[in-house]
Amino acid sequence: MTASNPFHLAIPVSDLDVTLVFYEEHLGCSRGRESHDWVDLNFFGHQLVLHRTDERKGAGAKGANPVDGEQVPVPHFGVVLEWQAFEALIERLVDQDCEFLIEPRTRFKGRAGEQKTCFLMDPSENYLEFKSFRDPDALFSTDTQTYV
Repeated sequence: MTASNPFHLAIPVSDLDVTLVFYEEHLGCSRGRESHDWVDLNFFGHQLVLHRTDERKGAGAKGANPVDGEQVPVPHFGVVLEWQAFEALIERLVDQDCEFLIEPRTRFKGRAGEQKTCFLMDPSENYLEFKSFRDPDALFSTDTQTYV
């Protein structure tokens, strides 16, 4: 899966150096431009900018919503990966003893939109979701089933 129009997202971080270690070493992101107070990262083909801030830690959870039996933190962001790329990322994270907020699992098994998913929290308390669809065409499915 590749993005024809990469997104740009800037997030607040409380400790730029520690947060960079998470994104570079755990997730394999590469660095782009940088200054003392921000760093551009290649986040799976998208531009993620970490901005140092003293005002608050991360985006912080404003709440959670139930999704297929899990309480999913809001706000969060992430990326949709190909099935094998998701498996490789999970293996990498497990090998590095990363702590999952929501362990890797299959959501909506046997239904439209079946997907593998997991949640992590970066050192600045930003929530990330990684997912992969069994059928990539289901990403924007208009299926009318109720998903709770």
